[in-house]
Amino acid sequence: MTQYHTVIAGGTIVTGTDVIRADIAITGGQIAAIGQNLKGEHRIAADGLLVLPGGVDTHCHIEQLQEGGGADEEGWVTGSTSCLAGGTTSVVTFSTQFKGGGILGPLAEYQRRASQAMVDYSFHQIIADASDDVIFREIPQVVAQGIRSLKVFLTYDALNLDDRAFLRVLAAARRTGALVTVHCENYEAINWRTKALLAAGLTAPKYHAWSRPSMIEREATHRAIALAELVDQPIQVFHVSCPEVAEEIARAQARGLKVWAETCPQYFALTADDMDRPGFEGAKFMCSPSPRDAAAQQGMWRMVRAGTIDVVSSDHSGWSYDTPVGKRVNGSDASFRDIPNGVPGLASRLPLLFSEGVVKGQIDLCQFAHITATNPARLFGLHSKGSIAPGKDADLVLWDATKQVTITNALLQQAIDYTPYEGMQITGWPVATIRRGEVVMQDGRVTAQPGSGRFLARGPYDMIRPTGQLPFGFDASAFEV
Repeated sequence: MTQYHTVIAGGTIVTGTDVIRADIAITGGQIAAIGQNLKGEHRIAADGLLVLPGGVDTHCHIEQLQEGGGADEEGWVTGSTSCLAGGTTSVVTFSTQFKGGGILGPLAEYQRRASQAMVDYSFHQIIADASDDVIFREIPQVVAQGIRSLKVFLTYDALNLDDRAFLRVLAAARRTGALVTVHCENYEAINWRTKALLAAGLTAPKYHAWSRPSMIEREATHRAIALAELVDQPIQVFHVSCPEVAEEIARAQARGLKVWAETCPQYFALTADDMDRPGFEGAKFMCSPSPRDAAAQQGMWRMVRAGTIDVVSSDHSGWSYDTPVGKRVNGSDASFRDIPNGVPGLASRLPLLFSEGVVKGQIDLCQFAHITATNPARLFGLHSKGSIAPGKDADLVLWDATKQVTITNALLQQAIDYTPYEGMQITGWPVATIRRGEVVMQDGRVTAQPGSGRFLARGPYDMIRPTGQLPFGFDASAFEV
C-alpha cells in the first residue's frame, strides 16, 4: 500500500457534486488520493467533521493603495490571518489606478506589499482612467504578468468610467483575453438623488439606501450587459444586491451571453434597516450597493439555488469605526455621502453563509462548496484551487457543522475594529485550515508565516473566451479607437 505524507482520516468530504466519507492523502502540498484506509506518515483525525475545499474569496480589498499615499487599514498579514481563521485559503484582491496616472507603478508597489501574504493570492487590475497609454500599452503588460481580470466602476467620483471609457476597457480585455468585473450603479442618478436628499436635510446613514435604490443598480447592470454584448466580452457583475438585478443577468445568460453574477454575505444577513440606528451607529452597515430588505434576501437565495448567482465573495472593504481614519474620517456628524462605504468580512464569509444557507435549508452542502470555492476558482482561472480532487492543491477546511458560535470581532482576527455581525448567533465553524498540505490554523490559532503565500499567475483559459457572436460580425475591438 502506498505511503503518503499526510492523511486526513475519517472526515466527510464535501465537493461541488458529492458528500462522501473518505480519507484524503496529501503529498507535495497536493491531494494525491481519495479513498478508504489510506496510510501516511502523519495523520489528521477528522472524525465527525466536514472536510470542505479551502475558501476562495475573489473580491476583497486588502492593503489597497490610497490616493495621496498609504493603504487600507487591513494589511496583508492581518488580512491573511483573518482569512485563515475563517477558512479562506486563496484571495483575489485589487491593484488600483488613480485618475491621471498609469497602472504599472501602483501594481509594482502592490506586488511588493503582497509579498507578506500568508494566503495564496492574485489581483484584479482596477481601471479608473482609460487613457490611450493604459488601454493599448499597459493593460497588455499587466495581463501578460498573469493578472487576467480588470475591474471597472460605473459610479464613484474617483473611479467612475463613462460608457465610452467602459467600452475601451471591454475591447482591451477582449484583445488580451481578460475577464472584466463591474460595479454596477448609475453614477449620475446617485449624484442627482444624493443632492436632493442633502437639500432636504436628510443626511443620516440610513439615507445611504435612499440615495441608491435597486433600480439604479438594475439600470447599470442592464447597460453593462448591453455594452459587453456589443463588444462580445465576458463580464462578471460584482455584489448583486437584489433579485431584480439577478433577473437582468438571468435574461442575458438565457441569450447565451457570458455574464456571471456574484453576491456577498451582507445581502443575506443585513438590511437597509440596519443603517437606521441612533447617531452614527448606522455607518457600520453602509456598503454599496446598499443592503435591501427581507424580501430581497429570500429572492437572492432563489437566485443562488437557480445558479444565476454562482459566486459569493466577502467584498471585504474595512473601515474601522472608532478611529479617525475609518468611518469617521470626515467627522462623526458627516452626511451619508461623506462616510466611507464598505463592511469587513474576510473571516465571517464562510460561517455566515453556512449558518444562513446550509443550516437554514436555503442551500445544500454541495452548493455551499460551489459558491464559496469551486465556482470562483473556475471563473478566475485558479485551476489548482477550489476543489477536492487528486492533483489539486491541498487547500482544505475541517468544519464543525454543529458548533454554535456568537460572532465577536475578536474571533475574526482582523485589523478592523468592528464587525457588523457582532453578537449574531450562528451554527458551523472552522476547526482547522490547511493550505497546500500545511495546517495553518488550528482552533482559532493561526501559525502561517508572513510571506508564505504564493502569487497565482493566471494564463488563458476557455471559460472567459468570447462567444464569437458580434453584431453584424464586426469586431470593433480590433481597432485602436
